[in-house]
Amino acid sequence: MQIWNIIDTGIGSADWNMAVDEALLYTFSEDDRPILRVYGWHKSLSFGRYSKPHENLDMNRLSVQKIPYARRPTGGGILIHDGDISYSIIIPRKMLKNYGIKESYHYLCQFLIKFYEKLELKAEFASDLNLNIQSSDICLAGHEAYDIIINGKKMGGNAQRYTKYTLLQHGTIPIHFDKKYFEPLFLKDSGLQYAASLRELGVTAQYKDSIHLLIESFSETFHARLSVSQLNPFQQEYAQNLLNNKYKQENWNINGKETVESK
Repeated sequence: MQIWNIIDTGIGSADWNMAVDEALLYTFSEDDRPILRVYGWHKSLSFGRYSKPHENLDMNRLSVQKIPYARRPTGGGILIHDGDISYSIIIPRKMLKNYGIKESYHYLCQFLIKFYEKLELKAEFASDLNLNIQSSDICLAGHEAYDIIINGKKMGGNAQRYTKYTLLQHGTIPIHFDKKYFEPLFLKDSGLQYAASLRELGVTAQYKDSIHLLIESFSETFHARLSVSQLNPFQQEYAQNLLNNKYKQENWNINGKETVESK
């Protein structure tokens, strides 16, 4: 049974959440224990690394309503965050040496399938349902092969970032979201009508109970023993530097241009 470090960083802002994910990615050494991070969001938006928010969102409305946002270090499209549970997996690439990119998503997302099964929901990958696979700059409006579908509707999203030796995969489990709040922000199809949350599916489990179930599903799926941990001083400092010099900067969040160089 492999030992993983588990870090629960609680509910945070979009910019801090993404700074922590990138810090964990770039401070990870190949021989470190793999990491599972769990966390939540204040109501906000996140943009994929190559997203074009000006083409898809009413930026003036975001400004007037003071809706927070941050660009992720990973790919994918524009995603809403409200009552999410999010996870991040940070592992050495050698753990997935026998998997291609699509196969790695299929493998790593198995614990999400188990999580939904424990909630008595039938979750399947889009590729297994023969759905039309089509990317979109708005996450919920498109389908990737490894997207998770329940009752014909998409559940959150997942994305990856590779470095030479390390892989970060993160994703969301939507507990609930306010469609009336987010729908007017989009200039194009938001995809919200094609998406579901656990609350909409009749699941009434609370946030903390859902996290416990998610962790249990992860441990069972990967035969992992989880050791409770926290950000160490180096990771904290690295994340704070990224927060100040990247994730609070419009040049990154809007234009996708870095003013600080990652490792």
